Amino acid sequence: MSEILTKTVAFVVDLFSTKLDPKYLYHNLKHTQRVVNSTSELAEAHILNDHEKEILLLAAWLHDTGYTKGSGEHEKSSCEIAREFLENQGYDKDGIKNVQACIMATRRYYEPQGLSEQIIRDADASHFAQKSYLETCELLREELSQLGIADYSFKEWMEVNIQMFRTEHRYYTDYAKANWQERKDKNLMILVKELKKDKQIAKREQLKAKYKNESPDRGIQTLFRVTIKNHITLSDIADTKANILLSVNAIIISVVLSNLLPKLDNPSNTYLIYPTLIFLIFTVTSMVMAVIATRPNISGGKFSKTDVSDKKVNLLFFGNFHKMKLEEYEWAIKELVKDKEYIYSSLTKDLYYLGLVLNRKYRILRLTYTIFAVGIIVSVIAFTFAFGYLGKGYNADVASLLGF
Repeated sequence: MSEILTKTVAFVVDLFSTKLDPKYLYHNLKHTQRVVNSTSELAEAHILNDHEKEILLLAAWLHDTGYTKGSGEHEKSSCEIAREFLENQGYDKDGIKNVQACIMATRRYYEPQGLSEQIIRDADASHFAQKSYLETCELLREELSQLGIADYSFKEWMEVNIQMFRTEHRYYTDYAKANWQERKDKNLMILVKELKKDKQIAKREQLKAKYKNESPDRGIQTLFRVTIKNHITLSDIADTKANILLSVNAIIISVVLSNLLPKLDNPSNTYLIYPTLIFLIFTVTSMVMAVIATRPNISGGKFSKTDVSDKKVNLLFFGNFHKMKLEEYEWAIKELVKDKEYIYSSLTKDLYYLGLVLNRKYRILRLTYTIFAVGIIVSVIAFTFAFGYLGKGYNADVASLLGF
């Protein structure tokens, strides 16, 4: 993988982790990774040079970043994000234009021009030919509903998908036609069969509506479900930030160990020892703090029957029961489901302790990033001082040390 692709992957992962609305259940990092994999598969199957492959992979990674700014004209937003990022990386202007052209080729109803546009367009629709298509399109239906764009019933959604398969979508590349079309046709047959179950679907919708009207607790259940999901998402984001910091510091330390430390045994370079130590101390400290932020805590793993009777134990958290026997845990769960108040109490405790964990993670991460930033500033000052005031007379050695 080229350096620009490596940087692009890190940029897109961080952008989706921190900027994308959780309501995007389909247009998210997982979708982007699928498009990248499909793009690689198509690019390998056709005669393309390395630069053309790089353009396609950059476009695949960046093509849906515009959703971080909203779904309206997201392709244009993606192009703007791609341009700004690639310009900052010093990428050539023609390459940026080609990346933007490939991104715009993913627009609905657009007729691709040339092999590269055909590849990115087929890759963006590769899920039509996957066994998981029904699950994938259900995520899109839920996404449209949560964003307030459209609210389809199951029957309506099947009709929309069948119409898409029959009249709107087609594959353009020879490879996709030869290897994906057959599975796409099977998925169309599955959609048609699902549509024929009109009575079952209607009954399912009626039961759903009835349950919604008759269950006064549904709003409470939704509250707990959405809130806990948001807490878990925030926890994942914190872990991603810690991993990014660990990766950056690991790269820095590897560069220092391989290029700088072996030169310090030269007497003419002794003035660099203290700046190097300062640099390493701050870097190692940042790594240790990032590890601490993601280090899991596990509780005792046991509870008593008295704890269950007094409703003092949260049976939904594995740390409270991982050392218990299966029979004891089954008994406790049966006691839990008998009491609705106990269920809500357990959910509340679970939510509360998730909040405490999040508070700890983000507090440590904030301190870690502060230490990292301060370390970079102090190290630059220390090296500047060493070069400017202590390293006079050793300019040739310094140039050699830095590889110039």
